[in-house]
Amino acid sequence: MRRSDLGEFEEVVLLAVAVLTPKAYSVVIAEELEKETGQIVSTGAVHAALQRLETKGYLRSELGEATAERGGRRKRLFTVTALGGRVLSEVQSVRNRFWERIVPQTILKWT
Repeated sequence: MRRSDLGEFEEVVLLAVAVLTPKAYSVVIAEELEKETGQIVSTGAVHAALQRLETKGYLRSELGEATAERGGRRKRLFTVTALGGRVLSEVQSVRNRFWERIVPQTILKWT
């Protein structure tokens, strides 16, 4: 597994794209991340992460239709590639293996 090039923020952006497809664009991704994390997320940070993820081959993008609400401008819509899906599966597997190894008494101490 080669995921040393996937940071935590990139991981959640990639997950948000997977959740929001086919309507995944920077503004709704930022809103989804804010809803899920309770933290303010700038669209600039999301744009940068989307560009990095697309460069790495984890995402692809295309321009959607022009809309009146955007003054006739088109949205750049993102989707997860097969490689991006494999990376997400690998990340999930690693995290799940760690969670499964935590002794239940330890979790009880956290609550």
